[in-house]
Amino acid sequence: MDDLELIQKCINGDKASRDDFLACYSRLFYNYIHHVIRSKGFSSNQISVEDIFQDIFRALFEDNCKKLKSFKAKNDCTLATWLRQVVINFTIDYLRRQKQFISLDAENDDESPIGDLLEDDSKPADEVIALKEKLARLEQCIDKLDLDEKLFVELHFNQGVSLGSLKGLLSIARGAVDMQKQRLINKLRDCFKLKGFLLDF
Repeated sequence: MDDLELIQKCINGDKASRDDFLACYSRLFYNYIHHVIRSKGFSSNQISVEDIFQDIFRALFEDNCKKLKSFKAKNDCTLATWLRQVVINFTIDYLRRQKQFISLDAENDDESPIGDLLEDDSKPADEVIALKEKLARLEQCIDKLDLDEKLFVELHFNQGVSLGSLKGLLSIARGAVDMQKQRLINKLRDCFKLKGFLLDF
């Protein structure tokens, strides 16, 4: 049974197929949940891996399998690769929600209220417009990347996951992580240049 056939049977409510799905991919779920938790500086004592697992599984099948239906196997993307991105993104979002809110009246290291640091650094309107245009162009370039490349950008550049942690998350050698980063930078820089901007990395 191929990926799309399995997904379709799950969507149709076939219990045996859902059991097969769980048996086949539950280990992947747990592995990547653990990887993300460690890479973000948490331990399994602080965070319930089982809760995250159940939430992800529920999210895939709720609303008449809306999330699961979004898997289309485009560009030869396997179900395992797609699920890996779903699990990583979901776990990062889960951990973000668990962080405690910091009061603006709380004191920072120099004993002044944190709120005092939130000064208005507003740039002139023309600079803001130019920046927004650059960001829009960059998003267009990122949209052209394949699934694995987008995942790398999200984890390393947006979430700040270190290259050492990415080695475990993506199950590739450290040298391959460095090469992938440089290849991505070059690809984005070339795309950005074609749009009339310079990308400084």
